[in-house]
This record gives sequence, structure tokens and C-alpha cells, in this order.
Amino acid sequence: MDALLQAVLDANGGIARWETASTITARIEYGGPFWEFKGQPEFAGHAQVEARVHEEWIRFTQEGSGVVMVYDKNADTVTVSTAEGAVIDSLDHPRATFDGYDSNAPWTQAQMAYFRAYATWHYLVEPLIFTMPGVEAHEIESWNEGDATWRVLSVTFPDTIDTHNATQLYYYDEQLRFRRMDYAPVVNGGSPTAHYIRESIELGGLQVPTKRHIHIRNDDRTPDLSWVPITLDLQDVAVA
Repeated sequence: MDALLQAVLDANGGIARWETASTITARIEYGGPFWEFKGQPEFAGHAQVEARVHEEWIRFTQEGSGVVMVYDKNADTVTVSTAEGAVIDSLDHPRATFDGYDSNAPWTQAQMAYFRAYATWHYLVEPLIFTMPGVEAHEIESWNEGDATWRVLSVTFPDTIDTHNATQLYYYDEQLRFRRMDYAPVVNGGSPTAHYIRESIELGGLQVPTKRHIHIRNDDRTPDLSWVPITLDLQDVAVA
């Protein structure tokens, strides 16, 4: 195992702690103009979220409307339903529906649910996801962020895990705290993204990011901090 990956796992409770976990629940507020820009403003706001730790499955219950969204990678389906269970929108093989899309393309409700689902699941199970079958991780050249130097883990994901794109970068400070990730979502035309962890909490030995700001990334890997297209704020996080 890569030395940086091992150190990150040790700093996050150790692999044995993650192996005992089955689900993660949280109340998440999704903010920023991205949701409206994509034609789905109702996806902003608070949702109760439940994610399975060892398989790519996640459920959202939107506060206020009671709308329920479920993404199941094993079945390769996403479903959006009313609080009473009536299906509003659904997709089989949702990722394939984005073929040919650029960053300006509007999304259906099921497409938006898929994007939010795979992304949130991924965020909740880091860094355990780096040890899953077929994932390759290794340290690359460090990165200077202001006056700080961050170590960088390059992670490549197999097709068995839906995520933003195949190879993503993860940045850690001197205390091995997770500070940033870089990716380019293929579902959004490969838009370069710099995703910052602004706040975290310690929960039973696990370091859990609770405030995330997502920015456009410039060609030189610096972020455009002038605006924040997406924010995530987590509360009431629990690991079962």
C-alpha cells in the first residue's frame, strides 16, 4: 500500500474502524447556484441522507417536499419518488444518458439525483473508497497552497465505482487533514473543479468533512475563488 494512503487511513481511525461501519447518515444542506443553473432548483436545500459504506447505495429524503431519491450502483438505477412512493422520474444506466453533454446542458430530475447521489456517496466514504477493489492510489509531487505545502494522493477508480472521473487528486496538510480534491465531472462536460474542505469534525476516530466549497479550477490548478457554484454543509453525522 502507498505510504501516504496508509498514513491517511491511520489518521482517519484506521482501516479496521471503517470495516466495522455499515451506514453513514447525515443532514446535508446543498447550496449554490449550480442546481438552478441545471434547471433543478428544488435540489438546493436540506436533505436527510443515508449511505451504505461498503456498496454504492444512497438515499435522500428532501426536507419540505418529502421527495425521496435512491441511487443503487449494483442495479445501476436512480429513482425520484414522492413521499407517498409514486415515481416522478427514473433512469436505468443513468451515466450513459449524459453522453455528449457539455457544462451548459440542463438535466432532468433523475440525472440531477444521480449526480448528487454518486458524488455524495463518494464524499461520505472517503478515504475507505481508496482501498476498494480495483482502486489504485499513489503519492505524487506535493502542492504549494499559499504558505503551506500539501501532500497529494492520485487515485484512479475502476468502472465498478461511479465517480466524477477516473483519476482524481486528494490534498493533505502536514497533520494529514484532508483539505482539497480535484476532479473534472464527465457528466458535466469535464469541467475542471477544485473542491475544498473548509471545516471537519472528529467522529469516533474518523475525520468527517462538514463544510465543502466547490470552485472552478484554472489551467494552472489554482482555484477561482470569486464564486462558489456548489456548497455542502453537513450536520448530525452518524456512523452505524
